[in-house]
Amino acid sequence: MEFLGTTQVASYCGRRKGCMFPDLAPTSTTKDTYQSYCLPGYRHLSSWRPSLLHKVVLVPDSSDKGFHSTGCPPTVLPALRSSLHARYSTRDWHHANAVQLKSSETSRYCAGRLNADSMRLMQNKAQLTYLMQEDSRRNLGERITNIDFWRSELTYELECLLKETQALETAKQRLERAADALQGPLKTALECLYHREMRKGIDLVHDDVEKNLIKEVDAFKDCQETFTKLAQKINQQLGINRDAQHALEQDLSDKNAACFIDEKCFNLKNKSNSINFYHGVEKTDGTVSDPETWAKFSENNISYSQQARANSAKLREEAEVGLESKSEEMWNHFIRTNLAFNNRIAEVADAKNKLQAQLAKVLQEIFQTEDTIMLLERAIKAKEYPLKVAQTCLEGRTRRPNIELCRDAPQLQLITEVYTLDDTLQTLKRRLQEACDTLQTLILNKSNLEHEISVKVNSFFIDRKCMDMRKVFPSTPQLIGYA
Repeated sequence: MEFLGTTQVASYCGRRKGCMFPDLAPTSTTKDTYQSYCLPGYRHLSSWRPSLLHKVVLVPDSSDKGFHSTGCPPTVLPALRSSLHARYSTRDWHHANAVQLKSSETSRYCAGRLNADSMRLMQNKAQLTYLMQEDSRRNLGERITNIDFWRSELTYELECLLKETQALETAKQRLERAADALQGPLKTALECLYHREMRKGIDLVHDDVEKNLIKEVDAFKDCQETFTKLAQKINQQLGINRDAQHALEQDLSDKNAACFIDEKCFNLKNKSNSINFYHGVEKTDGTVSDPETWAKFSENNISYSQQARANSAKLREEAEVGLESKSEEMWNHFIRTNLAFNNRIAEVADAKNKLQAQLAKVLQEIFQTEDTIMLLERAIKAKEYPLKVAQTCLEGRTRRPNIELCRDAPQLQLITEVYTLDDTLQTLKRRLQEACDTLQTLILNKSNLEHEISVKVNSFFIDRKCMDMRKVFPSTPQLIGYA
């Protein structure tokens, strides 16, 4: 920087060699009360000052033998006459006066030049100082503006991140609530499978109800696993969001502190009470960044937060889609299983009704067969008397004497009657045996029908119990985690 005015090496600032005044004695202990501070490259502002104003001339001792203590000249003249003669001539006296005037005029001229240049120098330095202070204030103002810009950006990003984090927390809670809400239906489905294992006989079948229950259990477990994994991923993302939030908050806190300090510096005036000298502070460089890296640091924090928000939004969307799709899937499984239950209950009820109708017919047939057996027994018993009569007649006629043992018509008729009655009895007895066998078969069928009916009643009761257990199923808001 080029300074205006006269430099310190001006010719009039030095002591003239032709001056006839003797050098003054050196000053005694005189100490500056203030040590001025110089900028790098500047010379001391007071180095041009002459030392005349800062020195005290030593006064010689007044104990001269030529004077009395009162200061009066001695009354006794010197013994030598030559000592009364003048030491300088008139010419010398005029010459000394002329030299003294010229020296004084030269000193006055130099002092005038010095004063004028000093005024110009002080004006230039004052203007330079004012311009430098204005530049510093302008730079501080621009710096405060930059800090305010990044503070607003960081504040906006922090608010967005906090909202996104809160929304992500809500999504996580919804997933956890949805997983908890599935615990009841899963337990119900497992209990239904357990109760249906208590079916008996042929009803212990791998029907559509059991197939749908198994699919339902697998679907519920898969949904729970999906929700748990999504919740874990969201939990990890929440950790990343907290890191980004901490970075933003730390950066924003640093920006606030820096803005407070720069505003305080911006408001400092020359007459402020808080200003002081801190010698050597300009030689200490404690900076750790430049404007580019400073802006890049905040930009990186904002970019990191924006990336975290983007990932959070993607996870929230995935969670929302997963909740809605899984909720619809679970409802479909629940409806299909209930439909299979209803169909199975209707089938079991229809089979039970048919068995009961058949049992009624079998019972009626048993009653008729029992009546038939009773009638057959009566018929057999009734045929025994005619057979006895016929056989008694034949036996009696065998005792006819001699020629009277004739094979006459009565004999033939009696023999035919005995054969016929005996054949009739055998036929009736066979029929009676068949009727008894049929009755046993009917009784066995009756027992089987009653057993099957009890099996169907048991299966019907189990399925109805399962349906009663399945009356309560989480609503759609519960399945998507809103309740």
